Amino acid sequence: MKIEFFKHNIEQDDIKRATDVLNSIFLTTGQVVSEFENSFAAYLKAQHAIGVTSCTAALHLSLLAYGIGRGDEVITTPMSFCATSNSILHAGATPVFVDVEKETGNINAELIEAAITKTTKAIMPVHLYGQMCNMQKIRTIADKYSLVIIEDAAHAIEAERDGVRVGELAETACFSFYATKNITSGEGGTVTTSSSEKAEIIRMLRLHGIDKSALDRYTKIYRHWDMPVLGWKYNMDNIQAALLIGQLQRIEELWSQRVRIWKIYEDAFKDIKGIEILKTVSNSKHARHLFTILVSPEKRDEILHKLQKRGIGVAVNYRPIHLLKYYRETFGYKEGDFPVAEDIGKRTVSLPLYPRLDNTEVCYVIESFKKVLKN
Repeated sequence: MKIEFFKHNIEQDDIKRATDVLNSIFLTTGQVVSEFENSFAAYLKAQHAIGVTSCTAALHLSLLAYGIGRGDEVITTPMSFCATSNSILHAGATPVFVDVEKETGNINAELIEAAITKTTKAIMPVHLYGQMCNMQKIRTIADKYSLVIIEDAAHAIEAERDGVRVGELAETACFSFYATKNITSGEGGTVTTSSSEKAEIIRMLRLHGIDKSALDRYTKIYRHWDMPVLGWKYNMDNIQAALLIGQLQRIEELWSQRVRIWKIYEDAFKDIKGIEILKTVSNSKHARHLFTILVSPEKRDEILHKLQKRGIGVAVNYRPIHLLKYYRETFGYKEGDFPVAEDIGKRTVSLPLYPRLDNTEVCYVIESFKKVLKN
């Protein structure tokens, strides 16, 4: 049996909506992007949503909008995809890592305050695997030191914790629509914010820094545009937005299907000796983006390879950022700097988790994993 690590949830209606865009005149950022942005903001109860090309772009532009750059520090987690801290470097600032919680893999809010210096300007928490960080604690720290919070919510569109939605306690929240995300356009991202001023800045920054979009320039009475700031080429297009609109309408249904599969996995693996499942905190809604099991570090790679031989797609989410070659050579990080993140990075195995998995496939993954572990 062949079971892919991920299959997207794009349906014929989504393809038709994208085809309608392709059969129209306007392919770039236009009315379809605006429709998606409005729907996305409504779903998250945010004031503004700005469509961009990736979550990395969303993080980068959020930092720039708040004037964070050279000489500034941003506190973040080493247990994430490298895009999180790379965005800080793109802005000219320096990422400062703090270790993570053993039970969840999320940034340990209890360690943040000790990492704050006179040059700290922001905190960039990551809602790992779909579970929100302790945002109430992080907001309290940010307020105490007048820091900006920029949430990396690439895994966590649907998540809540302690009655708080993603982005509700942050200056911005940043989302990914990469090929393996819960809703996808292959590539793409969005920034949400409650600040009209910052939303307008981000809209300019995503399109070179000019003050009128192509929609403004070519569908209305012509007015000369200007470039008040230096920006980037990060704008979402109508084709991407068209693929996302229908998926957003189905997002809770898709989430429910992942919850069902997650529970089957959890029940099957919870009593097996030699593995651990990361904890779901109480009073929360986990987005169930990735199902990760922790195994023996000595056996992890062997388990990955044997699962692959049985036709099962697997992944490692993640090797800790501070031990990647660039970060070791640039900042002098070494093993032992963030031991909890390192332990998770050595032990993690991510299994297939997506709505298109049927019961036969789920059972095959479970039985295969048990056999590989036993042997």
